[in-house]
Amino acid sequence: MSFKELVLKNRSYRRFFEDKKIEKNELVNLVDIARNTASGANNQPLRYKVVCDEESNKKVFDTLKWAGALPDWDGPVEGERPAGYIIICSASSVSAPRDEGIAAQTILLAANEVNLGGCMFASVNIPKLNEELSIPEGMTARLVIALGYPKEQVVIDEVSEGANLKYYRDDNQVHHVPKLKLENVLL
Repeated sequence: MSFKELVLKNRSYRRFFEDKKIEKNELVNLVDIARNTASGANNQPLRYKVVCDEESNKKVFDTLKWAGALPDWDGPVEGERPAGYIIICSASSVSAPRDEGIAAQTILLAANEVNLGGCMFASVNIPKLNEELSIPEGMTARLVIALGYPKEQVVIDEVSEGANLKYYRDDNQVHHVPKLKLENVLL
């Protein structure tokens, strides 16, 4: 698969085959790939918490706000929830949003290469998540990546400048993601 094909396959998946488990070593491998990516001034401020057991998964799930553009949807039902999560953390005193984004995208691309899908979350009840997962004092969760084997189809719809860019689900529950055409993003 070419890199472009991998990027196009890497969508934000929000429904999964929950019964298809992910092993902790698979999540650790994704972190191992991400830790080797670029870091501002090579400060390497990120730390990671991986969870894939039912009890921890439920704790994480209960802190997430799912799909802002789908206000009537509270997230996946039981049986369609993520099989694991990677929580990106850093020291409470450190702000490294670029590092977080680079790491998260790398994790999702690497996950997609092994037929996993995921979704990154910044809309998280951080204080509750820190407490529920016993994130060490002085550290805080920054971003959550939900992972699993995708149960939904996500398609890209090319649209022109000025079109509605909100993602949506059609009557067949296919998730549509409008993306501006190349000629609309080149200056």
